Amino acid sequence: MSELANLDMNLLKILNILIEEQNVTRAGARLGRTQPAISNALNRLRNLLDDELLVRGAGGLTLTPRAEALRVPLQQLMRLAGICLSEGVKFDPSTATGVIQIGVPDRLSLSILPLLVSRLANEAPGLNLHVKTADRDQTISLFDNDEIELALGWPENLPPHLRSEWLFDEELVCVCRNGHPILDASNNFDYDTLIAFPHLVVSSTGGRKAAFDIWLGERGIEREVKVSVGAFSAVPELLLASDMIGVFTKRLVGRFQENYGLSYVDLPFDLGPLGHFLVWPARFDGDERQIWLRGLIRDICKS
Repeated sequence: MSELANLDMNLLKILNILIEEQNVTRAGARLGRTQPAISNALNRLRNLLDDELLVRGAGGLTLTPRAEALRVPLQQLMRLAGICLSEGVKFDPSTATGVIQIGVPDRLSLSILPLLVSRLANEAPGLNLHVKTADRDQTISLFDNDEIELALGWPENLPPHLRSEWLFDEELVCVCRNGHPILDASNNFDYDTLIAFPHLVVSSTGGRKAAFDIWLGERGIEREVKVSVGAFSAVPELLLASDMIGVFTKRLVGRFQENYGLSYVDLPFDLGPLGHFLVWPARFDGDERQIWLRGLIRDICKS
């Protein structure tokens, strides 16, 4: 197969037309080339394949057995080339199969994933979902190792090979059990009230601080971290059984309120919006499957 290294692919296109037309003049007309140019190409093909391919017959040119055997493979090759170079491989979610691999921070899992699973079941039942819980730094590593194709999160200083798109903003609120004393003080809620109670912190990195502690530190405030956990699954039970409070995103807290009867109060200061973004590799910009998936998640976040 060493001939492939120097093969002019245009010769295969010419051979396909010659096999269809079995006439040098008509082949030249279809390809917009002169008869001598087509004849020259045919001679090159004969030398390359060591076969006459088209020979004189009673009614004009006729195909050799080798050329006849090449008819269908060449048609298929030309059709596939047309798909690759023009419209691409069409993606149909209703018939698609495979696994979607995404990275999602734990704070978004409860609010986003149930809706995503429901939409996939209705629109793409053959697609399965693999979710990896990851913070920002872990997400970049997962992309670099081709372990995920899409991520939700809070990007900062993304490398140039990753794209991002804003999805929505939300705010942080203070969540606690129903009947918690902090709810009675909501009209006079201030920094002192906030740090008067022990805090429950969720840190995906395994530490005892979260992004909220950075904001507090910029204001010269430090809170008592009574308990720190690595995921949000234990948060409702821990808050229901204690006077601890937590400061989490409002959409997440809404799920806690709906499912566990927890309450929340707005913070006594404005931290500005917390932006959530969709992140994907730049090489997937034009991929139909990715475009559909990004649109699906965009719709879910808007709802």
